[in-house]
Amino acid sequence: MNPAAARAWKAWRKSRDFAIAATVAGAVAVLRLLPVRVALEGADRLGRLIGPRTPFHATALKHLRRSFPDRSEVWIEATARAHWGQLARLGAEYVFLDELFDFDPANPSAGRVEVEGVEIFEELRDRKGPFVFFTGHLGPFELLPVAAATFDLQVTALFQPPPNRYLAKRLLAARRTRGGHLVPSKAGAAWALMERLQQGGSVGILVDQKFKRGVQTTFFGRKCWTNPLVPKLARQFGCEVYPARSIRLPDGRYRLELKPRLDLPRDAGGEIDVAASCQVLNDMVEAWVREQPEQWTWFYRRW
Repeated sequence: MNPAAARAWKAWRKSRDFAIAATVAGAVAVLRLLPVRVALEGADRLGRLIGPRTPFHATALKHLRRSFPDRSEVWIEATARAHWGQLARLGAEYVFLDELFDFDPANPSAGRVEVEGVEIFEELRDRKGPFVFFTGHLGPFELLPVAAATFDLQVTALFQPPPNRYLAKRLLAARRTRGGHLVPSKAGAAWALMERLQQGGSVGILVDQKFKRGVQTTFFGRKCWTNPLVPKLARQFGCEVYPARSIRLPDGRYRLELKPRLDLPRDAGGEIDVAASCQVLNDMVEAWVREQPEQWTWFYRRW
């Protein structure tokens, strides 16, 4: 590509990214004017309408067919459509995180959110870390740091910002929540997490993304590459590792689950076995996805 064409291409991409970010900002502004339930249900319907018309729908269908070979084509298509609605809900929930999380430890049955593992949250609050929490792109996973903050646990979460820098900036501005801090997944991110752990703090990591420099594992019986960060941090800092997930329930309700400490596999020398541990993490996320397949992100290129 000659220099003039390269400059033109760069200018076009910049303009396109800015326009997309402005559109998202407009959508966020509209969402803030609506009651929460109306906004979320409207986003769900819109997602089911638009998602199947995008090129990503074919990827979602392919992954569902390979992951559930015994399921009918009717089930595959219905799950893919429901998954687009769930993803649209996730985007809308991003705007209302603190408002959505109405769990009161003093009156746990009063709100729209129920929490399983309250006693674990309280036990971790009362002693010093470091702790590592892991989850997957399942359900309203953004609620997990807010839940931790409710129990006075500040979690520094690793996240993957969108490649559109204007959109990334606007999304972070829209994310009004008391739930800890965000660390963009880029060069130097691991050092930020390590610093937090050295201080006895807590970090949260999504473990179900493709990582080309990772460990070869399987997910739904197919080979994939998994980020070894969780077991490596646990091995280096002696961190306790806790599984956590957030799922949507009927009637606009949510359940957040913090599971007991996970004992990672160890090698003959007593050190944490990184490869075997990565497979354990995958197996747990896969079990979660099998329970609520419509709440996972099937268009991701996990394999």
